[in-house]
Amino acid sequence: MGNTNENQKNQNNQELDLNEILKIRREKLQDLKENGKNPYEITKYDRDQTAGYVKDHFEEMEGKTVSLAGRMMSKRGMGKASFCDIADRSGRIQLYVRKDEIGDDSYALFKKYDIGDIIGVKGEVFKTHMGEISIKAKEIVLLTKSLQPLPEKFHGLKDQELRYRQRYVDLIVNPEVKDTFLKRSQIIREIRDYLDSKGFLEVDTPVLHTSEIGAAARPFITHHNTLDIDMYLRIETELYLKRLIVGGLEKVYEVGRIFRNEGMSVKHNPEFTTVELYQAYTDYYGMMDLTEDLYVHLAKKVCGSEIIPYQGVEINMASPWERLTMVESVQKYAGVDYNSWADDAEARACAKEHHVEVEDTATRGDVLIAFFDEFVEEKLIQPTFIYDYPVENSPLAKRKPSNPAFTERFEFFIYAREMGNAFSELNDPIDQRERFVKQVEAKRAQGANAEVDEDFLNALEYGMPPTGGLGFGLDRLVMLLTDSPSIRDVLLFPTMKPRENN
Repeated sequence: MGNTNENQKNQNNQELDLNEILKIRREKLQDLKENGKNPYEITKYDRDQTAGYVKDHFEEMEGKTVSLAGRMMSKRGMGKASFCDIADRSGRIQLYVRKDEIGDDSYALFKKYDIGDIIGVKGEVFKTHMGEISIKAKEIVLLTKSLQPLPEKFHGLKDQELRYRQRYVDLIVNPEVKDTFLKRSQIIREIRDYLDSKGFLEVDTPVLHTSEIGAAARPFITHHNTLDIDMYLRIETELYLKRLIVGGLEKVYEVGRIFRNEGMSVKHNPEFTTVELYQAYTDYYGMMDLTEDLYVHLAKKVCGSEIIPYQGVEINMASPWERLTMVESVQKYAGVDYNSWADDAEARACAKEHHVEVEDTATRGDVLIAFFDEFVEEKLIQPTFIYDYPVENSPLAKRKPSNPAFTERFEFFIYAREMGNAFSELNDPIDQRERFVKQVEAKRAQGANAEVDEDFLNALEYGMPPTGGLGFGLDRLVMLLTDSPSIRDVLLFPTMKPRENN
């Protein structure tokens, strides 16, 4: 009981302290306004350097006068001289502020600045006796008054949700978070550079669709007032990109936002980003080669090495990646041979023997998939291609001419996570129609407003060349290359339920 009371008392004191801080900061702002120094009236500040550049090029910059701006992150007073740190996007740098250098009035104002304030400084680059690269201030000006105090400690599990909700604060106080998002931007840039260099054309396709089409996922529904029709946020970019292959663009890709009205987890967010690409005159083996080459390229460019750490495990991205058919992988990790099953009944019996749950109507292909899910996926830590999927779960992939029970499809796995999916694309309009009809029937049975995409079938009837397609989740890739455990760590503003106002 004593501890509870003490904790409550500390919390109350903290709230009182916070209220006092908020009050004092607003009083400081009011005082500035009354003295004609309202910082919010300042519209710009001319800066010619960043903290990172000055520190990285000290030999070139030493003794030069520079102009910088940033947020004050710390402050240490020493009577007629003070030190403070400011941070901009490139990093932090120390300022040395002397009363006799900037003048009495400016120094008096500076003494009233708070941590979190945004300031501009002009001064000389030098190194202190302690060897720290610093700026000796000649002029200093308050550009924005921070009315909220920065948190002393803005990390730890108890504050995780707050960090996601107030990403702007998270970015200010946690440099590693900012680094993650700078890296995310670099990853997207490198993907674009790589694909552009291979002759791919970046395109944009519609986000709003007039019917539920494409992947087996539940869409978000909205309403178009002018047309007076319901519309659906896209759940994939595939069918529009393939239309462009028909149109003769031959190599296309899209870095696109996708929306799926489904569950949330460390690997799932309702809106996420995919990279989807299609190349005429190649197949799923061509997509394997491209995937492997791209991921090795990204590891080198972004992480500086083909071997990258992820959650305490070393992931070796170097070629060649292991390639196993689904049949081979189940044989390797479950000790079960698909080819030994004479029929569906024998496959189901094998599943029962190994305590693998399957439907009473499960086919050999269904059972193979169930064994893969149960025994294989969790073992695929190092980059691995799993290919030749049963036709049962691959509605858009071409059947293998040599074995029509399987399709020319692969998925690739890293750290026991599916990272992407690829096909030799189905280009037979008659076969595609049959598969669409089955897909639509299944969706309607679940209450969806699904329709066969007649325009896409019309496009296929004009003729789509043999084509390889690949799609992968950008967010999972960023998680991997930044060693982030949750998808929320790599989304600037993850989807969250609004907080209730007490």
